[in-house]
Amino acid sequence: MVEAARRLCDTAALAEGGDGVRFTVELRGREISAFVVRFDGAAHGYLNQCAHVPMELDWQEGRFFESSGLYLMCATHGAIYAPDTGLCVGGPCRGAALVKLRIEERDGGVYWLPEFPYAAPALAAGS
Repeated sequence: MVEAARRLCDTAALAEGGDGVRFTVELRGREISAFVVRFDGAAHGYLNQCAHVPMELDWQEGRFFESSGLYLMCATHGAIYAPDTGLCVGGPCRGAALVKLRIEERDGGVYWLPEFPYAAPALAAGS
């Protein structure tokens, strides 16, 4: 079953090298944090889990980039990731990568396109 795209935010909500937008995906009945950021003019989405130890990356909610805005950084382990590929380019997980999610921008919005094995959690009534 192919799931419909989930709108995450307006395209204007993502500044180049700035704060990201968090969202939730489901894997085998468990909700996992994910995020989308803008880098090199495009939106990129990942599971919010360090490739070294599965802990959330952001040091404050939505803050994924290190101070230069050129790399994503794990606040716990100091691992550094390329924002466009998720490849760990420095730190304890060098050579590993973040789990990349399929993101699309259209009609003024940023969308996550769920793909197996990740699904969109059920929306609460009235959402």
